[in-house]
Amino acid sequence: MKKLELLSPAGDMERLEMAIAYGADAVYLAGEHFGMRSFAGNFDKENLIKASKLCKQTGVALHVTCNTMPRNEEVEQLPQYLEFLNELDIKALIMGDIGVLNMAKKYAPKLEIHVSTQASIVNYESAMAYYNLGAKRVILARELSLKEIELICQRKPKDLEIEVFGHGAMCVSYSGRCLLSNYMTGRDANRGACAQPCRYQYDIVEEKRPGEYFSVIEDDRGTHIMNSKDLCMIDHVSDLLEVGVDSLKIEGRAKSAYYTAVVTGAYRHAIDCAMRSEPLEHVWRDEVYKVSHRHYSTGFFYGQPGQHTDHSRYVREWQVVAIVESCTQDGMAVLSLRNKFQQGDKVEVIGPNVAALEFEAPMMYTEKGTTIDVVKTPQMKFQMQLPKAVPRLSMLRIARAHA
Repeated sequence: MKKLELLSPAGDMERLEMAIAYGADAVYLAGEHFGMRSFAGNFDKENLIKASKLCKQTGVALHVTCNTMPRNEEVEQLPQYLEFLNELDIKALIMGDIGVLNMAKKYAPKLEIHVSTQASIVNYESAMAYYNLGAKRVILARELSLKEIELICQRKPKDLEIEVFGHGAMCVSYSGRCLLSNYMTGRDANRGACAQPCRYQYDIVEEKRPGEYFSVIEDDRGTHIMNSKDLCMIDHVSDLLEVGVDSLKIEGRAKSAYYTAVVTGAYRHAIDCAMRSEPLEHVWRDEVYKVSHRHYSTGFFYGQPGQHTDHSRYVREWQVVAIVESCTQDGMAVLSLRNKFQQGDKVEVIGPNVAALEFEAPMMYTEKGTTIDVVKTPQMKFQMQLPKAVPRLSMLRIARAHA
């Protein structure tokens, strides 16, 4: 059975480090322009250079997104940017616009061309067409079933790679091609600035009755009629392997470093278990429920995913309280605070290849060695005895519902 690549999101340098530490085979990120997540931190040229060096040192493949639908004035800026990327240690460019693809072949010939899900590839003939244009990989539309993906894998050219989204947010519009945000807020979803108005709660107002609101419902399911569930394939990785998928992609460049770390770690174990034909331990499966998420479904892989019509809120039941900066062999750690907690709280430590371990927070120490029972200053450094030695970038978290 061929290897299934784990491709993780990196919205900024911290999230890139987390993705690498927690087991990603490859990462995808964007520069300051031309990426579909303009509200992620993203990478300026200096940080793109740093990111390429870090990925090279760690043996992780780097993919850079150029997947917006650029207008004329933006297209004029692309040659210089593509030439810059061409000189870095980058594996691939992700693009959805055929003009950008054509320019990439001219200005960034060293880099692989990966065709974005924005291209809405739903059949093997489309995959073949992009292959003939120079694509090394196509990222299929999210709206395909597993059987449809299997047929594409069977009929594609042997050296054309297939990538699918396996986890994260989904869009109510076809593979993200939506004008609702642009129409309602002036923020263009196809240029990385979606305001997600599909998740709003809607009522009807009749023209001659201003101020009178009528709910948009037919039954008791609520009024969030376009609120898509999140995708989660943690229990079905072996199915993706069997049909011939080359890469499992985690959505979430605009999400937190904690999300990047935990979801990457969970799918690292899921893929490794699937490769060995072993069941995934629940301690890793449960991790995807300990990050901020909407109600899960398996997307379109096995049928219609359905909408969550009650509300558009995220499920947030856990909060990161500290990041491990260093740790001795006997478990004495230096940590950086993210959220307040105190001695006696029930906390969990989790890390790269470290399963969640609950313990009661002991007395802590300042950098000068003074004992403290509450840590509450963001980014403060402190020391704590952990139950075991853990790697750098391990995290402490607490069960705490938060907005």
